[in-house]
Amino acid sequence: MPISMRGRRRAQAIAALLTWITAGALALSLLMITGLLALVAWNGAGAFLVKPITLLTLDDGTRVLGEIHTREEIPDPETGRHSGAMRIRLRTGNRDVTGADFRWVDESRVIGSATPADVMLLERLEWGPFFGFPLALVAKGAVVANEPAAIVAALGPLHEEKLALRARIRSIERGPIGDLNRAIEQLRLAQRRLELAGITGSERTRQEATLAARKTTLEASYAEHLDELAALRAQLADSELRLATADGTEHAVPIGQIVRSVQPNALSVGGKLALYANRVWEFVSGEPREANTEGGIFPALFGTVMMVFLMSLFVVPFGVVSAIYLREYAREGVVTRAVRIAVNNLAGVPSIVFGVFGLGFFVYGIGSTIDQFFFAESLPTPTFGTGGILWASLTLALLTVPVVIVATEEGLAAVPQMVRQGSRALGATQFETLLRVVLPAAAPGMLTGLILAMARAAGEVAPLMIVGMVKLAPTLPIDQHTPFVHLERKFMHLGFHIYDVGFQSPNVEAAAPLVFATTALLIVMVMSLNLAAILLRNRLRGRLAGRSV
Repeated sequence: MPISMRGRRRAQAIAALLTWITAGALALSLLMITGLLALVAWNGAGAFLVKPITLLTLDDGTRVLGEIHTREEIPDPETGRHSGAMRIRLRTGNRDVTGADFRWVDESRVIGSATPADVMLLERLEWGPFFGFPLALVAKGAVVANEPAAIVAALGPLHEEKLALRARIRSIERGPIGDLNRAIEQLRLAQRRLELAGITGSERTRQEATLAARKTTLEASYAEHLDELAALRAQLADSELRLATADGTEHAVPIGQIVRSVQPNALSVGGKLALYANRVWEFVSGEPREANTEGGIFPALFGTVMMVFLMSLFVVPFGVVSAIYLREYAREGVVTRAVRIAVNNLAGVPSIVFGVFGLGFFVYGIGSTIDQFFFAESLPTPTFGTGGILWASLTLALLTVPVVIVATEEGLAAVPQMVRQGSRALGATQFETLLRVVLPAAAPGMLTGLILAMARAAGEVAPLMIVGMVKLAPTLPIDQHTPFVHLERKFMHLGFHIYDVGFQSPNVEAAAPLVFATTALLIVMVMSLNLAAILLRNRLRGRLAGRSV
């Protein structure tokens, strides 16, 4: 008896120890995840902060102007240990003048530091930010202002005028010019269809004459719009802002190339908050520029959301139907067990393998066949026989369908057999029981599978690089042209955008804040999609609980 008590106490002690180990592992995991999310959120939010511009004077008389980003100890070159000396990293901008965005400065060399109120920060379409002191504002060859206060006062209205011109140019390029290019291309395809149809004689002559007359009209209209664009671009380039860099060099920045001009050292708290909100809005709603290292990420955000929804539309029917057959209709045997083993093994296949399969089966197989039958006039230029958002969505549907099958099967298995038997006893057929009783009760399990599939699809990058995702997509998959939704088009993705900016950018240091901001947005998007599905699942559970199913 004493031995039995001793063994029981030992077993209880071991169980308690294992419980504490499990709880500690869970707490550590949660702490690591929370720390990672906090790090991403902090650095992502800091990407849009308004930093003061500091003017440093060095011991040799050199002046350096820029934003202080980091301060760290200088490692000893021989031992690799900290030497006790400190250095500062400044974002100096002016890449078209100096060839670099950042510069390290030893603190021991700094003999003076100031934050002049009149220094300006210009965010440009090209070459990144520019830091300098305003010298003169020139419009149409005449000096409009040459004093800092007067320059700032006159720059605002002139910049608004140039922004309106840029918007006008953009509307023409994407409106009439785009429509005319599309119409001319349709005429070329119509001519090609005539050749493929083998039409000869007077009928072909008549149709070719009609096409030629239409093309002449379109080309004349195209030339008129090109002349209008040339005149607008000339107006856009007729004004410039002249600034002095920290070393006194004069540099002219065209007003039409300026995205935003501010004096950070002179901004009030309200002004800084307004600028922060403006930068965040530009990031979410704008288009990328400077090789994706500046500007917004709306095309990538739109492409990611659209791809996830298309994937969901494809994966749910396939996954649910497969699970219903395996759980409700298939007889248990060798074949059924083999299918379940295959489904479980598919969940462990590397995602790049699905990308290669999607390229071979969807793009080169189905897509090329569609082109031969329906878009022969466009060949050898492929329409569906190349990567696009449709094939990317189908590839990810195959990638995530095992998750949906397993979750749906678990949901179907959780429905008690007495519920099925009661429905059948009341005269319902097996299909009616499945449709009206079993599936509603298993809906939470199906949504659980969909949640997991959406979370995985939103973060996948490797297979998408093969079947349609690109660094920069000129147009969105949705526009005002028939058929409005263009599933054959390539698209941008937030995951690939993070990889491209973080590891393929020619200026990684300057793009680092954007990487954190994009990562934070991707996490927010995935959490929002999952939260919406979880709320829907909980609502269904509550409704079913009220029905006592």
